[in-house]
Amino acid sequence: MTIIAAPSPNFDMRRGPPDMVVLHYTGMQTGAEALARLCDPAAKVSAHYLIEEDGRIFQLVPEERRAWHAGLSFWKGERDVNAVSIGIELVNSGHDWGYRDFPDDQIDALTSLLDAIRGRWDITNGRILGHSDVAPGRKVDPGERFPWKRLAQDGHGLWLEPPAAPGAPLGVGDEGTGVFALQAGLTRLGYDCAPSGHYDEHTQMIVTAFQRHWRPDRVDGVADGETRARLVHLLRAAAES
Repeated sequence: MTIIAAPSPNFDMRRGPPDMVVLHYTGMQTGAEALARLCDPAAKVSAHYLIEEDGRIFQLVPEERRAWHAGLSFWKGERDVNAVSIGIELVNSGHDWGYRDFPDDQIDALTSLLDAIRGRWDITNGRILGHSDVAPGRKVDPGERFPWKRLAQDGHGLWLEPPAAPGAPLGVGDEGTGVFALQAGLTRLGYDCAPSGHYDEHTQMIVTAFQRHWRPDRVDGVADGETRARLVHLLRAAAES
């Protein structure tokens, strides 16, 4: 694996070692355009790495430093995700510029990079996340086309496909113990979804983010049986990872 140096000035000091990886897509028309922005001091954004569609890997910020990639974010009580994470940008035009699948060469490079990163830092599978997981109200990347299943099969992240659980779908306006249990499970996994027993628009937003990662063939914010079953099994897997 060859790493190409492309230093960005946009970083500061960490308060401790990273224990999370956050994956992004660049959401710009070209990789060169994205790389220029991530290295522009006026932009005040960066990432530790950028991976081109052909598999080239650029390092922008040392892993020991705090890159500015996650923005306003949350996971498991942490509201400064930048302070505890390594950010990896994947070149992809995103939803605004003709969203497309991520090429095999790019995912192969990501797998190799994660092999190396996790050899240096203690990062569990349950803390390999998408930008949409940690910032569900603002971000949708890397999105439903990102191959989370393949990445997990390669040894990085969580993926489960259990049988669907019985029960009617839960959606906006529903109330009761089922909604409370759903919200509690999402909170336990890491999302900012305090249990209230009322399925409001915030809960819908969190469920949509969950589906974008773990139920990408249904990204509608409705917690059907399969969505809820995946959450239950992921909680068990995360506890063991």
